[in-house]
Amino acid sequence: MSTTALSLPFEKRITEIEDTIRKLEVLEPRTGDVRDQIRAQRKVLNETVKSIYSGLDPWETVRVARHPDRPQLTDYIDLVFDEFVELHGDKFFGDDRAMRTGFAKLDGMKLMLVGHQKGKTTKERTECFFGCAHPEGYRKAMEKMKLAAKYGLPIVTMIDTPGAYPGIGAEERGQAQVIAESMMAMSRLPVPIICVVIGEGGSGGALGIGVGDRVAVLEYAYYSVISPEGCAGILWKSHDFAPQAAGALKITSKHLHDMGIVDDVVEEPLGAAHRDPYQMAGRLKMYLLKTLRELEQIPTDELLSQRYEKYRQMGRYLEESEASNSTSENS
Repeated sequence: MSTTALSLPFEKRITEIEDTIRKLEVLEPRTGDVRDQIRAQRKVLNETVKSIYSGLDPWETVRVARHPDRPQLTDYIDLVFDEFVELHGDKFFGDDRAMRTGFAKLDGMKLMLVGHQKGKTTKERTECFFGCAHPEGYRKAMEKMKLAAKYGLPIVTMIDTPGAYPGIGAEERGQAQVIAESMMAMSRLPVPIICVVIGEGGSGGALGIGVGDRVAVLEYAYYSVISPEGCAGILWKSHDFAPQAAGALKITSKHLHDMGIVDDVVEEPLGAAHRDPYQMAGRLKMYLLKTLRELEQIPTDELLSQRYEKYRQMGRYLEESEASNSTSENS
C-alpha cells in the first residue's frame, strides 16, 4: 500500500503508524526483532485503515473524493488505456482544458474517451478551472461523442467536477442550454455509453456528460445535485454546515446505489484510490472491459429503449413518514 504526503484529519492514526514503520525501515542492520516489529505494524496499519474507511460519514467521503493525490483523468489515461489521441476545440469558441476528449484504445478496443480534468499543479488547476468546464467544454464533448456515434465507437466518460463553471462569461455563452443539449444528445446516441464518477460528481457539470447505459461511481466518490457547501449556503446561509448538508443529500456510493441513481459501485483499494492508484486503475479497467462487452451484445434499438426506460424510472416519491424520518435524522 502506497503512502501519501497529504493526510486528512481522520487519518491521523494512520499517519502515526506509517511514520513508525518508516522509522523502523531505516534501522540498519535490520535484525529479526526489527523485521517482526515492521510486520506487526503493517498488520496494525491495514486493520486501522480498514476500520476507519469502513465507517466514513458522508462529509469525510467528500474529503476523500477531493484528496489532492486522488487519481485524475490523465492518470487513468496513462494507467488504463493503451493509446490516447486527444481531440481539441468545439469549432465555435475555444478549447476548454477542463474537458478532455479523444480516441482511446482499451485492450485493442477502440472508443471515445471524454472526461473532466481538475489539474494537479497550481498552473494546471488554473488552466483547467479546477475541473469546472465552460460551455465550449460541453460543446466539445458533445461534438466528439457525435463523432464516435458516426463511426460506431462506444463512449466512456469520466466525471470529476465540483460543477460547471458559474462565471458571467459562461452564462453569456449558454452554459445551461448546452448542458441540456448534451444530455439530450447523449440520450439518443446509438452506441454504448459508460459514465464513471471518479471523484466529484457535482450538479449539472456532472450531468452534462453523465447520461449513459451504465453509470458507475467509485467507492469513495460522490454524486450530487449540488455541492455540500452550496447546499449549506442556501439552507443555513453558511458553509460551516457543509457536513450536515452532505448527510442530508445522500451522496455516497452506497446511498446512490440503494436509490438506483447509479448502476454499479467500483470498489477502491484499501485506504481509497489515492493510496494505490495502480490497483485502482486495474479495477477500473476490469469494470470497463466487462461492461463494454456486455453492452456490445445488446442490439441498438434495445440499447436505446433500455436507456430511455432507465431514466424514466429513476427517482421516487417519499412517503410522508419517510420524509419526516429523513428530516429528523439530519436535523
